[in-house]
Amino acid sequence: MDKQRTTIAGTRGSLLALHQTDWVMERLKEHYPEIRISKMIIKTQGDKILDVPLAKIGDKGLFVKELETALLEKEIDFAVHSMKDVPTEIPSSLTIGAIPRRESPQDAFISPGFRSLEDLPKGARVGTSSLRRKAQILHMRPDLEIEDLRGNLDTRLRKLDEGQYDAIILASAGLRRLGLEGRIRQLIPVEISLPAVGQGALAVEIRRDDRELSGLLQVLHDPETALSVEAERSFLTRLEGGCQVPLGALARIVGGKLTLDGVIVSLDGKELCRDRVEGPSYEAASLGIKLAEMLLSHGGAGILEEIRGVV
Repeated sequence: MDKQRTTIAGTRGSLLALHQTDWVMERLKEHYPEIRISKMIIKTQGDKILDVPLAKIGDKGLFVKELETALLEKEIDFAVHSMKDVPTEIPSSLTIGAIPRRESPQDAFISPGFRSLEDLPKGARVGTSSLRRKAQILHMRPDLEIEDLRGNLDTRLRKLDEGQYDAIILASAGLRRLGLEGRIRQLIPVEISLPAVGQGALAVEIRRDDRELSGLLQVLHDPETALSVEAERSFLTRLEGGCQVPLGALARIVGGKLTLDGVIVSLDGKELCRDRVEGPSYEAASLGIKLAEMLLSHGGAGILEEIRGVV
């Protein structure tokens, strides 16, 4: 390793993004005390447009494109993303160099006055930025008012505290990473709300030809998380989904066997198509495709066709 070289990490400027990047940098320094790493903050399109629902401004790389451009132009050496923000197709000269061990993938219910989704009164206002969460919650509680909620994690919590909502739904992983797990009133069961593809996992993206950095990053890589994410992203790729489509997936590996659950939901939550596949973890990608095909043939295709005609 070139001891004179300073490795530059690219990150968004939110509290969570900075924390996640700092965590990666600290782990690398623990294993390689001689490494020199600096940080570059880059604003993405998703950070700039905060007054429009995500589903209406497109979904291909809203929070990663500018970081990928900086990688391609060699302004940074690696970028740290939340895996759920990474499109299933990335530039051919880039690659995911490491996927660290996953934090909890579940959605979290946060409310100052209510203990759970079930505890909310009829007509309660629930804030979320996700069509996936909205559709699944409406499937269970069609009597709730689901309202759009944008902004970084701290902004969303502030809006809740100001009384703009009776409850909000966030990814539990971000709250845990920032030491805010005390705000969680309920970890929403995955039987009610399947998470977004890759939720709870991080992705460290690098240039494909940077073999030295690729080797260094292996100390962060968790093969089991990588296989789980591979199954989920394969499912997403087959369905050509994203922020504009209410779909969720979660893969879990026990004893070498991978179980993958997936769901497609109509925008109003009335129609829901859900199923599960199981198989050896080394068949992660093919299991994701298999599950997608099952859902498409069991009513999912009709739901997707209707959604794409509306959004």
